[in-house]
Amino acid sequence: MSSAFHPAIAEMVRTLALILFFGMVAGRASAQSQVDEYRLKAAFLFHFAQFVEWPANGLPSDEMVFCIAGEDPFQGDLEKTVQGKVIGGKSVRVRHLKQVQDGRGCQLLFIERNERARDLVVSVKEMPVLTVGETDDFLRQGGIIRFSMEERKVRFDVNQEAAEKAHLNVSARLLLLARSVVGRKQ
Repeated sequence: MSSAFHPAIAEMVRTLALILFFGMVAGRASAQSQVDEYRLKAAFLFHFAQFVEWPANGLPSDEMVFCIAGEDPFQGDLEKTVQGKVIGGKSVRVRHLKQVQDGRGCQLLFIERNERARDLVVSVKEMPVLTVGETDDFLRQGGIIRFSMEERKVRFDVNQEAAEKAHLNVSARLLLLARSVVGRKQ
């Protein structure tokens, strides 16, 4: 097989893996505890980051930083999920934020449902930060991806307009798997 096919095959395998992952885990939260819900959400966060493209100047040279604002609902599962993992040649590290202004330097910012999401989203507005939250109005506040539970299944919605303002390119494959996409260009 020619080496010219390897990138295409690799991309096809990644796409199939993403579809299988989201198809299988979306239903796993049903009848399970909140701990299991956040274990699944940790895996979702890792996969979201794989299907978002940051501008060249939006990533430090050696690592990608996932930040958690507020209490850690993952109870360490996000660290376990990303331990030893690499995205785009960069190692993944988790950071816990203490103050709103700490959101700078994050590539992915998870905003726990009890935090003041609006203030955090505004603090990184138009910066290349993938914001992910859980509140009902998260997308209206300018967040990019919102988790929700539907029939005890983990689902997500995407605000494409907010992603573009943050100079992030969300893969069409990820958009297809979203429950809904707001700000989608025709």
